[in-house]
Amino acid sequence: MVSDRIRILFNRIAPVYDQLNTWLSLGQHRIWKQMAVKWSGATVGDSCLDVCCGSGDLALLLAEQVGLPGHVTGLDFATAQLAIAAQRAQARYPKPPLTWLEGDALALPFPDNHFDAITMGYGLRNVTDIPGSLKELYRVLKPSAKAAILDFHRPSNAQIRTLQQWYLEAIVVPAAKQFGLTEEYAYIAPSLDRFPTGTEQITLARQAGFATATHYPIAGGTMGVLVVMKG
Repeated sequence: MVSDRIRILFNRIAPVYDQLNTWLSLGQHRIWKQMAVKWSGATVGDSCLDVCCGSGDLALLLAEQVGLPGHVTGLDFATAQLAIAAQRAQARYPKPPLTWLEGDALALPFPDNHFDAITMGYGLRNVTDIPGSLKELYRVLKPSAKAAILDFHRPSNAQIRTLQQWYLEAIVVPAAKQFGLTEEYAYIAPSLDRFPTGTEQITLARQAGFATATHYPIAGGTMGVLVVMKG
């Protein structure tokens, strides 16, 4: 199954995931994730969810935002990524209000209207059913709550799009090759070709039931954050 292949992929890249992402983005991915947390509307004391949490970057930022009175659940289907996330959280002091959970973005193990805010970083592009994933986010959000979804974006500017393709092929894949992960990172370009544009994501979000949906292109249009609110 496609989902099984993706799970294997993310388990394999887990040991170098943070290091490689930081190097390839020149550290900018942390800024983009902070933007997503801000746009999620999470505040002190909130109960939040980070879907496809990977090694825990967004979940840890959310935990800082909600503080000790709040709580954050980081969910992912890759156990190797969750293990690294748990190690990172354990090294923090005071211990952040976090729970790590293995689970499926297409069948979130939570009741309806449960969370005050949700984030999702580089996960929507990898689920096998994007409309289904958006419907699950809608279901578990409380009324008037927001979700912020960060991912790659296909720039509308042809020159920037060409630059993005060159960067993925000439920089990202060779860098991953040094870690024996050529195949794992070569998947980004074709996955991006299949990924809905910002305008298409807005349409899908409205179809999922969200009252408002706005897509913010960032990093010259090579990244984007979809911000949605439940009515």
